[in-house]
Amino acid sequence: MLFVPLPFVVALLLVILLGGIVHGRDDRPNFHFVALIALCAVQSVMVGLRWGYGIAEVRHILPALAACLPPLVYVSFRSLVHRDEPGRRLSDAIHVVPLLCILALLVFAPRLIDPVLITVFVVYALAIMRLGRTGPDGLDEARFDSAADAYRALNIAAAALLVSAAFDVIILMDFEWSLDVNAAAVAGDANILMLLFIGWAAMATSRVRSESQQSVSQGADADTVALDQEVLDRVEALVSGQKLYRDENLTLTRLARRAGLPARAVSGAVNRLTGGNVSQYVNGFRIGEACRLLADTEMSVTQAMLQSGFQTKSNFNREFLRVTGLSPAAWRQSRRQ
Repeated sequence: MLFVPLPFVVALLLVILLGGIVHGRDDRPNFHFVALIALCAVQSVMVGLRWGYGIAEVRHILPALAACLPPLVYVSFRSLVHRDEPGRRLSDAIHVVPLLCILALLVFAPRLIDPVLITVFVVYALAIMRLGRTGPDGLDEARFDSAADAYRALNIAAAALLVSAAFDVIILMDFEWSLDVNAAAVAGDANILMLLFIGWAAMATSRVRSESQQSVSQGADADTVALDQEVLDRVEALVSGQKLYRDENLTLTRLARRAGLPARAVSGAVNRLTGGNVSQYVNGFRIGEACRLLADTEMSVTQAMLQSGFQTKSNFNREFLRVTGLSPAAWRQSRRQ
């Protein structure tokens, strides 16, 4: 009977996931996350060839692929954070360094490959965690209806890289102590965990929701409060007055640009005056519009969801429950009794 290694099954699932992301939505998918899934699929195939069929020649390819993974994870999530263009290409070029180091070590010092890869995984995991230090509002290029799932995926991605580094340590110890007896099983388990990580990372392109909140500062002086209120008034005039919340692709960067304000000023004012983040603030207007449509029209829940600016039912239902304490159907029913 034909033996199909588990990594090949993982690769197939990744290809199916990739196809769903590329062809399953009307909007253009995030290129970085698509490339990330493709890389993991290729890596899964190589792991299957190495440990499933014992093809030793691919051992030279695996370290190079592994060196590409953490930088691509970081760049993928970094694409959800706005930054100015000057110097961008130069700063992006530094992420090629891990691959170049591994290629050099393959020639001159193969025994150092594993320690260097472990270091790369840990360093990039910490860098990804640093991207999320300001909460969901820091991902200002993510749509408001999905900024929180992306923030959650970011933290899961960082944890997955740390777990992968731990598996690399186990494999390294296995080579030293038990002469490669258990390495194949450990590599397979690591690949399964990587599939879970990829699923979350792919979802970050369009679906996410944040739990993070910041309370109103008790020590804010009158000038700060007045300035925050002025910023909030300008934002509300756009979001509510011009019904900007209906734009399903609205992000903090786009909102701040329309208001003629720095993104940090918008985020800070909303945080301090409302006690929530900007995505929750905007989604509050969306839920208000959805409630109006559910109460005054015969629209279906799905139509009301789309008209109010949401794109996915899961985010709509969660936000609706957060704001009203009821599901959309239960809320409509309560208004008709």
